[in-house]
Amino acid sequence: MSNFVTVDELNDLLAEGTPVRVIDVRWRLDRPDGRHEYREGHIPGAVYVPLDEELSTHGEPSEGRHPLPSTETLQAAARRWGVNRGDVVVAYDDANGVSAARAWWLLRQAGVDVRVLDGGIRAWAAAGLETATDDVAPETGDVVLDEIGADALSIDEAAALPASGVLLDVRAPERYRGETEPLDPVAGHIPGARSLPTVLHFDADGRMLDRDTVLATFAAAGVTPGASVAAYCGSGVTAAHTALIAVEVGIDAKVFPGSWSQWSNTPGRPVATGAQPG
Repeated sequence: MSNFVTVDELNDLLAEGTPVRVIDVRWRLDRPDGRHEYREGHIPGAVYVPLDEELSTHGEPSEGRHPLPSTETLQAAARRWGVNRGDVVVAYDDANGVSAARAWWLLRQAGVDVRVLDGGIRAWAAAGLETATDDVAPETGDVVLDEIGADALSIDEAAALPASGVLLDVRAPERYRGETEPLDPVAGHIPGARSLPTVLHFDADGRMLDRDTVLATFAAAGVTPGASVAAYCGSGVTAAHTALIAVEVGIDAKVFPGSWSQWSNTPGRPVATGAQPG
């Protein structure tokens, strides 16, 4: 079963009255609160999900910018979205599925049947389908979540992985090489990590590329059958998208949620620069 759903498939599910809860996870680094865009037009019935508040928590800089929420926090949020036991959850955004994938990654660990809308709200609008401008506030759901965290690497596990598996840095190549760092105190990458920018996985419309192309891209980054694989990014959001793409093509990939924001804020952690893993 695919981890994605097409616009036509979602429209059919909604028309048939299937128990599906749609969540709008619009978020960007330069505009983390997507409520304005949500209110300008969203899929009818979709609940807005603030990524910074419900799909992460906040702590010290040494924990990274988007530490995992507790299972209890995520469950309370999912119930606020109106999610009931047995519901299908469909997440979407306007950023090629990058922020929606954060919801997918967390909810999948929690035992929820969750998908990402391929192409997001732009594909929905391009299909000429109806949008709404209301603030959706459904009845509180009764979903019970499994404990999350099994698919997350600690900072020490991320440091050790390159010796036995493949640690993927999915940020822009110039950040990997250490030529620029717009957000964190140190530029570069985790020693041993390999560069695989997440933008290589989708087309200009934000839809995932074909399976063979994606597999070839992973193989070029050193991912071989049976290898232990994990991804990191700047703060643990974009890496979830790489995990989504990997799982979709049959590669089991975990995420280092602390990512570079945690690594670069932790004294004593080594830093590599340049185009090679180091």
